[in-house]
Amino acid sequence: MIEIKNAEKSFGDSKVLKGVSAVFEAGKANLVIGQSGSGKTVLLKSLLGIHKLDSGTISFDGRIYSELDEVEKRDLRTEIGMVFQGSALFDSMTVAENIGFPLKMFTNSPNSEIQKRVDFVLKRVNLIDAHNKLPSEISGGMQKRVAIARAIVNKPKYLFCDEPNSGLDPNTAILIDNLIEEITDEYNITTVINTHDMNSVMEIGDKIIFLKNGLKEWEGTKDEIFRTDNQAIVDFVYSSNLFKKVREAYLKS
Repeated sequence: MIEIKNAEKSFGDSKVLKGVSAVFEAGKANLVIGQSGSGKTVLLKSLLGIHKLDSGTISFDGRIYSELDEVEKRDLRTEIGMVFQGSALFDSMTVAENIGFPLKMFTNSPNSEIQKRVDFVLKRVNLIDAHNKLPSEISGGMQKRVAIARAIVNKPKYLFCDEPNSGLDPNTAILIDNLIEEITDEYNITTVINTHDMNSVMEIGDKIIFLKNGLKEWEGTKDEIFRTDNQAIVDFVYSSNLFKKVREAYLKS
C-alpha cells in the first residue's frame, strides 16, 4: 500500500500539487487521470523519488520516504518496477539482456539465477521466443510487454506505469491493460498507472484519482465513475460521444 498525505510541490511560482492525499492499495490497478498540467506526472515522479515534495509525505507500507536514509531508499528502489511511456528499452541490448538489467544492477544474483528469472517473466508475458531479438526487431506491443517483464523481473511490491498504452492500437492496448491487471492481482502488487486512455479507466480502474489543476478533484472506481455528478470529471471522461452513450446506457439500466 502507498499512502500520500497532503502532497505539495511547486516549481518557482507555479504550484503543481496542492495538498493531494490518496491511498493506493495492493492488488489493485490504481489509475491517475487528468489533463496535461493537472499534476499527474509530477505526482508519479514524486512517488518514484525523482521530485522531493515541498510538504506532505509519501509512505510505502508505513515507510515514510522522506525519513529513509540512503541505504533504505536504495532497498526500497529494489521493490519498485517501472514501465515507461516509450518502453525505454536499451537499443543495443537483446530482449533478455534488457530484462535482466535490473537484476544485475540491484542484486548479486548469479547469471544462472538471472537467466532463470528472465525465462520465467518472458513466459509470463507470452514472449518465450524473443530472448535474442533486439528491440528494433519486435513490434511496439511486444516492446511494451518486454518493458512489463523488465518491471516485474525483480518481484516488485510496487509497479508504476506511465501511459503504458501510448502509441498502441486499440486491440494491443487492451492486451496490455489485461496483462497489467493480471500481474497486479497475481502478485498482489500496488500498481499506479498514469493514463489518458479512457478505455483503461473503464476496463481496469479498480481505483481512479482525477487531478485537476493540482487538486484531487474526484476519486472512485470504474463503476462509480458512471454515476458521478462531479461535472469536472464528467466533462473530462465523457468528452467523446461514445463514452456519453455508454454512460447514458448505464444510467438507464
